[in-house]
Amino acid sequence: MWVFTPAQWHKMLHVCTRGSYKPVSVTGAGSSTASYHSTGALLHSEDSSINPVVKKRRSVVHKPGVYNHDQRSTVSQARKNENQVLQKRILKKADYKVSSEVRKLSLEDAAGWERPLRQKSTQDSKADNYEIVFGIAPCVLALTQGIRKARKLFVKDGEASRRPSVLKVCEEAHQRGVQVQRVSKKDLDKMSEGRVHQGVCLQASPLNYLTEDSASKREDNATPVWLVLERVQDPMNLGAILRSAYFLGVDRVVSSLRSSCPLSPVVSKASSGTMEVIGVYGYENLEEMLELKVAQGWQAVGTVGAEAHECQIPVTQCSDFQMTRPTLLLIGGEGEGLSQKLLSLCQTLLTIPAGRELFPGIESLNVSVATGILLHSLLSSRRSTRQQPPPARPRRL
Repeated sequence: MWVFTPAQWHKMLHVCTRGSYKPVSVTGAGSSTASYHSTGALLHSEDSSINPVVKKRRSVVHKPGVYNHDQRSTVSQARKNENQVLQKRILKKADYKVSSEVRKLSLEDAAGWERPLRQKSTQDSKADNYEIVFGIAPCVLALTQGIRKARKLFVKDGEASRRPSVLKVCEEAHQRGVQVQRVSKKDLDKMSEGRVHQGVCLQASPLNYLTEDSASKREDNATPVWLVLERVQDPMNLGAILRSAYFLGVDRVVSSLRSSCPLSPVVSKASSGTMEVIGVYGYENLEEMLELKVAQGWQAVGTVGAEAHECQIPVTQCSDFQMTRPTLLLIGGEGEGLSQKLLSLCQTLLTIPAGRELFPGIESLNVSVATGILLHSLLSSRRSTRQQPPPARPRRL
């Protein structure tokens, strides 16, 4: 809003209305006096240089009895309209100048705002094909294994970046031409969604389940063991299972694709990077795969808990089981365990004996813990079979 002092109004009106005094139609006595704008008289009431004729006419205007009530109202309305027109002219000129400057600044600012947004959208479109791997071991193994396509390594700025473990990740990234960028802890927390990142995050392509087409036809062991997972949904459980399977020597990990968690960075972190090394095969129909393997001479071994007495399939304690041929160990998901379809394909069911009387509700183990125990028992029996010496030949007398 523009505010003018009387002196400023005088100057502005004098410039804007110079030579613009025009007759107006006012009827009645004294129309010659009222036929000119009287703004000059109002603004120059103290100015001695005002035209005497104007003063005289002004005095006539204010002389009692010259105008009737309607004529006075007409003159007053004309003055009011006149002032409004002049104010609009002045404000219009001032507003035009200000608006043009503001408009110019606004356009410049808008252009500056739009530029980063376009760049950000481009970066986001590229980042859509990548995910954030976090943690020392997952990042190192993701870089060294070469399965993922690494794009950028983010390292926490400060003293943490000088730790040997972090320097090793940076060195692996540098050797492979991966850009290294130092960021704040807040940025890393946001990238890892608040999880423990240990000061490093790697932007890399995702890992997917392998298919049978990419499977190797050759088995390294004469009596291989496949771990078959059905509907394991917790990424922390899946990560722990992968870590145990790799450590104990499982030849292949198989999972159902339906109702199973994906191979996410959370799984990689829970497995301490094992997911970057061991391939996990996914099947739409586990039943068909199991039927094929059983037909080829493999044995399907399932797992049961407290409800073992209800099963018609032989149940054996895991410590008593001896593995003599290729084996499929079937593990069910959290809560429900194995489905009836897969249970029906099992030749033997393994159980883990408890060391005490258990209270209701805590009769079972976590699926990752139970898998570790069963795998250790199974693979120990495979090692003991290998290490057994051949039977001694009878001596001749």
